[in-house]
Amino acid sequence: MKILGKIPQYWLFRSINFPRPLPINLTISITYRCNSCCKTCNIYNRRAKELSLEEYKKIFSSLRKTPYWITISGGEPFLRNDIAEICQLAIDLCRPAIINIPTNGILSDYIIESARKIAQHNHRTKIIVNISLDDIGTNHDEIRGVKGNFDKALTTFNRLKQLNYPNLAVGIHTVISKFNIERFADIVDSLLALKPDSYICEIAEKRKELETTKADITPTIKDYAKAIQFLRNTIKGNRFFGISKLTQAFRIHYYDLSKETLMKKRQIIPCYAGFASAQIAPDGDVWMCCIKAASIGNLRDVDYDFKTLWLSRKADEARVAIKKGQCYCPLANATYTNMLLNVKSLIHVGLNYLNFSCRHK
Repeated sequence: MKILGKIPQYWLFRSINFPRPLPINLTISITYRCNSCCKTCNIYNRRAKELSLEEYKKIFSSLRKTPYWITISGGEPFLRNDIAEICQLAIDLCRPAIINIPTNGILSDYIIESARKIAQHNHRTKIIVNISLDDIGTNHDEIRGVKGNFDKALTTFNRLKQLNYPNLAVGIHTVISKFNIERFADIVDSLLALKPDSYICEIAEKRKELETTKADITPTIKDYAKAIQFLRNTIKGNRFFGISKLTQAFRIHYYDLSKETLMKKRQIIPCYAGFASAQIAPDGDVWMCCIKAASIGNLRDVDYDFKTLWLSRKADEARVAIKKGQCYCPLANATYTNMLLNVKSLIHVGLNYLNFSCRHK
């Protein structure tokens, strides 16, 4: 209900450029460093002068309590030895309802220690840790480029589940690519058998952020559509509870939209990247989205005041291009925000949620 009351502001922002609220969905990449060498991602090749804890304090103070959903990403975010402190600052200064953290699961001890600190800090904020699993056993290790990655990630997943904090959810994230599409049905069945609190799949894309603009990683639309249909049917047959049930209701509709976006090669519903969602790179650059990763400025140059960049002429120019539909993508994080701000999508999500509730009574 808290977020629904803000929706009209973003409708007006996109239509008449007033009012101009700060984003409700914010991705914060805290490092490019990664201890995986994935076939679907080359981000580990990038370098940045990373923002410090004190710099994040200034940024979060400027954002105030607007962000509802914050994603702390990388690279591998748990390579930062201050990730718990970064999340605690975000919780204290921004009061988000949800903090989502993706991880390859390799640094098991440190991930558990950090997740415990973050979850204990404030029980009002839901913490979601998503373990990245693209395949099973050595197939996963081959895609991720690290021997033993699957076993370490599985250990981390099980240990996180054992923490049993009421505000901690443990999910699984799978990238659908040319390297696993033929085994996709078996992968989904195996991973859902682990009983994650939520499960999300996203197609391998050509992203500037990941340095994959020239990589041959994306499966054919036909194969992806077939995989998504299988995933939708499988998810509907599984049980989810609490916020995870709502999350899966959103994700089922997301799969429909992502498939249609790739088939028709256009925005299916209005995109609110740059209006309601944005991303902060590890060096302080602000992007409207990570597909183009085009900077509208650096927070270090404006005394860490996010609003100064958000209301800049360069930001407005980027919004015009997005509003005109000059780009399209099935990026999950941004699409969830778009769905939240689209009435028809909300109806679909509501029906999905009711179907979950009725089927699993």
